[in-house]
Amino acid sequence: MFNAILLSQDDKRTRAELARLGEAQLPVGNVKLRIEYSTLNYKDALAMTGRGLVVKSWPMVPGIDLAGVVERSAHPVWQPGQRVVVTGWGLGETRWGGLAQKARLDAECLLPLPSAYTPRQAMAIGTAGFTAALCAMALQRHGLRPDSGEVLVTGAAGGVGSIAVALLAGLGYTVVASTGRSHEAGYLRALGAARIVDRAELSAPGKAIDHASHILDGQVRGRTVVDVDR
Repeated sequence: MFNAILLSQDDKRTRAELARLGEAQLPVGNVKLRIEYSTLNYKDALAMTGRGLVVKSWPMVPGIDLAGVVERSAHPVWQPGQRVVVTGWGLGETRWGGLAQKARLDAECLLPLPSAYTPRQAMAIGTAGFTAALCAMALQRHGLRPDSGEVLVTGAAGGVGSIAVALLAGLGYTVVASTGRSHEAGYLRALGAARIVDRAELSAPGKAIDHASHILDGQVRGRTVVDVDR
């Protein structure tokens, strides 16, 4: 038996409960895991409150990522005792996710946990950190250098945004952080933001045109935009 947050639907209303489940109730898969850590993502909150139409299959265990240990495997790549991470693959949408003590998944979903990280550290970074890192890598791949000009990060006080601010600042970029939460200015500066821009300045009609001659392919007159609000 194991504990899990279980989502079900009753008359099109989502019900979330802490349930005690048997391993026979786990979905089909060739690798069984003991989950050590997961994260609580905004997407999970939408799923648990029935908003956003996140869940595609019922019942569902939410949790868009997890870190854990292989307990049993019918696949030659994975052996009991190996530590793994899972992110994506429809976790919390079409596959049972990480907000449980056990999981059963297909082998293709798993990645080995690098030895430099503990499961707790992996989930402290989580899907938000993974996404922010992909953003930074994409900018570098497209030739953006620290001397190319300011980098504007929208949604900067959120999970992806805050890690993007820290990563880009650590790489030597001049980061401008856009947020609608002015009280987070000190936090964003501590992460490395050179200055703070109120979200309203960017969302007001005509503002971008007033201050720049053109907007093209994410470039605003020498400022690269990392839009993590989407």
